[in-house]
Amino acid sequence: MDIEILPIEKENMKSKDILKDPDSLGFGNYFTDRMFVVKWTEDKGWHDAKIKKYEDFVFDPATLVLHYGQEIFEGLKAFRSKNGDILLFRPWENVKRMNRSAERMSMPTMKEEDMLEAIVELVKLEKDWVPDKRGASLYIRPTMIATEKGLGVRPSKEYIFFVILSPSGPYFKEGFKPITLLATDKYVRAVPGGVGEAKTGGNYAASLKAKKLAKNYGCAEVLWLDAYNKKFIEEVGAMNIAFVINDVITTPRLDGSILHGITRKSVLEMGKKLGFKVSEREISIHEIMEGAQNGSVTECFGLGTAASIAPVGEIKYLHYEETGENITSVKFGDKPGKIAERLYKELQDIQYGEKEPPFEGWILKIE
Repeated sequence: MDIEILPIEKENMKSKDILKDPDSLGFGNYFTDRMFVVKWTEDKGWHDAKIKKYEDFVFDPATLVLHYGQEIFEGLKAFRSKNGDILLFRPWENVKRMNRSAERMSMPTMKEEDMLEAIVELVKLEKDWVPDKRGASLYIRPTMIATEKGLGVRPSKEYIFFVILSPSGPYFKEGFKPITLLATDKYVRAVPGGVGEAKTGGNYAASLKAKKLAKNYGCAEVLWLDAYNKKFIEEVGAMNIAFVINDVITTPRLDGSILHGITRKSVLEMGKKLGFKVSEREISIHEIMEGAQNGSVTECFGLGTAASIAPVGEIKYLHYEETGENITSVKFGDKPGKIAERLYKELQDIQYGEKEPPFEGWILKIE
């Protein structure tokens, strides 16, 4: 890809003082000086690729993305190792998933090597924004939106693909401490054949009502159940989910409504390499509630790029019966489980370059 790099005057560069205290970054609150942008039109394809100053977009009120939701995005991270190297974790999986989402949303795909080149070149220019502390990273957000002006339900004939960067700390303010989830049969998010396995904004908009309900019950996130039976566990609002059931790392199988999580995939592959048994299958909320009480279910943890591995200390189950609203809960402990802790350390060691990855191609060093 032919990328034009536009200069930025030094006086227009942002202060990096926020990096002096990585623990105060939060998640997605700050953005670097530059962004990558490339356009797509029906007649030209992808063209006019630029790395330029981070700035606002200006759109016509009739721009299609504002009305019909043609939008997809990705999330990956750049890590700084102890010796100062900048490392990307499995970025090839992200560009593949971006194209899978594009196909589902009737949007143009991009050559994987071009997409990855755009990400690498931007991070290379902004490498000083990568925090120098374990637990913090530079979050990378590639996004594509429909930009044609006009009304009418159809695929756009024009798109913008852009990448922005955000130095960030842990996704959950608790850090690597157990969070509480709310499972409920009141709302559903996705169905097989829908867009649940695409990383598109509408999926997350559909989760907000239930997330507000979760907050009201003192929970950090929603644990989604399937739309048909309202009993089989699917994923959490911002990540996939796994349980330790009879010493087996067990996660819901991909059925068309669950995001193909890269951390999920990595934990399953890494878990096998470490000698754990792993399983992908249907898991009912009733199995988990009963298993947590009888001892067959010993751990629960989330799996996602933003959150990494997030231990779950409690699940509250809000369900509706003829008698009305009923809520029960089970607890897994106020400390991370041993398996979650082991997986988290292994993953962090790989991502920060302190341990060789178990498989070739897991780490891309930015030269």
